[in-house]
Amino acid sequence: MVKDITLGQYFPGESLIHRADPRVKIILTLVIMANIFFIDSYLAFAVFTCFVVMTVLAAKVPFIYTLKGLKPIMPVIVFTALVNIFTTPGTVILGYGAIHITCEGIDTAVKMSLRIALLIISSSIMTLTTTPISLTDGLERLLSPLKHLKVPVHEFSMMMTVALRFIPTLLEETDKIMKAQASRGADFETGNVFERAKSFIPVLVPLFVSAFRRADDLAMAMEARCYRGGEGRTRMKQMKLSKVDLKITLSFLIFESVLVYVQYFKMYV
Repeated sequence: MVKDITLGQYFPGESLIHRADPRVKIILTLVIMANIFFIDSYLAFAVFTCFVVMTVLAAKVPFIYTLKGLKPIMPVIVFTALVNIFTTPGTVILGYGAIHITCEGIDTAVKMSLRIALLIISSSIMTLTTTPISLTDGLERLLSPLKHLKVPVHEFSMMMTVALRFIPTLLEETDKIMKAQASRGADFETGNVFERAKSFIPVLVPLFVSAFRRADDLAMAMEARCYRGGEGRTRMKQMKLSKVDLKITLSFLIFESVLVYVQYFKMYV
């Protein structure tokens, strides 16, 4: 399950989405993620799902690789669905004692599950098609107006990108430590919730040690390359908007128009 988390990983490619300006991808991803919380009809969810599928196809990222990121979050999706099913008031369709299942509960559970799944996939597409360096440069350029307010924009962007990049690295390290502990007789699968949590204590200590060691190695490597922050720093590749970005933006505006129409000008289905 640890290896199934795709957030923070980069999938090499030369697709239209890969070649898009990171600033455009960041802005559109934020708008897409905001849209997820505003749509409420099943027709709008269908339109949104079709758009996500077409985006994955355009990015030329294998569907299995994209959907793999949902596996670690499935317990959260199931838990959220169950909470909504049993706690949402409305028309009771099945009940036993104090436990009631309502039509409104099922409706809310399905929509919340779809929101979480679409949120994970949408955010994963950006990280899968954008290198950490491009992501840092894009964030820095977008937040550059804050420099006038003495906000350390470059340091903030670098911190976010390094944290995002370290996610798959630390997950891989966690998997190695768990396998090493399991070979010594550790059991992470049996027992109640508290016993399982207790069994992870031997994993946390070496994981923290490894994280600090990697952070120290990264700091030394950056210092050896004379890294001194964003002041006076130049870039080998200058970011410029191209026809690719125009095509992607126009495609997104068409999708947004259709989504607004089916959400606010059509009857809910």
